[in-house]
Amino acid sequence: MIIQDVINHLEDFAPLNYAEDFDNVGLLVGDAKQNLTGVLVTLDTLESVVDEAIENHCNLIVSFHPIVFKGLKKITGKTYVERVVLKAIKHNIAIYAIHTALDNHIEGVNDIICNQLQLKNKSILIPQSNTIKKLTTYAPQAEADTLRTALFKAGAGQIGNYSHCSFNVDGTGTFNGNSTSNPTKGNKGETHYEAETKITVTFAKHLQSKILKALFTTHSYEEVAYEIVTLENHNQHIGIGMVGELEAPMPETEFLQYLKEKMNTACIRHSAFLGKPIKKIAVLGGSGSFAINNAKQAGADAFITADLKYHDFFSAENQIILADIGHFESEQFTKNGLVAHLTKKITNFAIVLSKTDTNPVKYF
Repeated sequence: MIIQDVINHLEDFAPLNYAEDFDNVGLLVGDAKQNLTGVLVTLDTLESVVDEAIENHCNLIVSFHPIVFKGLKKITGKTYVERVVLKAIKHNIAIYAIHTALDNHIEGVNDIICNQLQLKNKSILIPQSNTIKKLTTYAPQAEADTLRTALFKAGAGQIGNYSHCSFNVDGTGTFNGNSTSNPTKGNKGETHYEAETKITVTFAKHLQSKILKALFTTHSYEEVAYEIVTLENHNQHIGIGMVGELEAPMPETEFLQYLKEKMNTACIRHSAFLGKPIKKIAVLGGSGSFAINNAKQAGADAFITADLKYHDFFSAENQIILADIGHFESEQFTKNGLVAHLTKKITNFAIVLSKTDTNPVKYF
């Protein structure tokens, strides 16, 4: 295997198309064509993590957070970021970051939190928009089924729990090829009438190149008539944050104790108690103050996130309990999920779970 093979597995699972615009995801350091020796999975890439990769003979570090976030104008070793990059390059170690691509995955960061808390009836808190596209094309009626099958195989026609979804209308197409054309139906220079089927399918935006390849390689026409539009529909399977429910309601103090134990956190900062049981929970790993209103609109009794500032707690407005469990604490189990996924996909190479504690925040 080469490093690119691992990247392909990661991007099939969490396509980079769904990462946030501000993010820096993908291969950040190294050559994807190198032969793979092993994979180390971590939450953050620090110098000590690179040392751990060297010790375990791993030449690929899969990191949740990107070590290179802002542009680097110099790499002289003056900052911890520069030192990590220098050490990784010196030892031919590649660094790949997945970050918000995994944040927005339905089985990503927030699903892991929900599973840790044993929540049920889970759904996306803030579904992503502009992630669903629609293809409309026209094929000879005798070839329509073959074309539909090829589009479905490429990933088109998936809507929620349903596959092979399409809409089809029979009609008549017309065309007249010029002197340099090579029509597969009719003759050049003559207006041809063909019984055609109009085929419409939706697809996830990251599949566009595969869908078009299937269209062009399967369609018999020299010039394929088609159009692609981006839909405003929210994608209920892609987005940030999640909402779920406890098996049974809990008193507020009991819930916070439960949260503290399940998320292995030393401290929870929270807004005022409301004197009512906790049942519906919204979660968002990492910095989540921007989603407070979404959590309230979802009817959540509590919102679990991190990095809340002083004035953010006023936004609870006696409608919800805000619980800041710490940035590292909210995402700490993410690397375990990545190891589990990669271990299923790659059985002939070591997938090593980093033992380095990368939490920069300490409690006294």
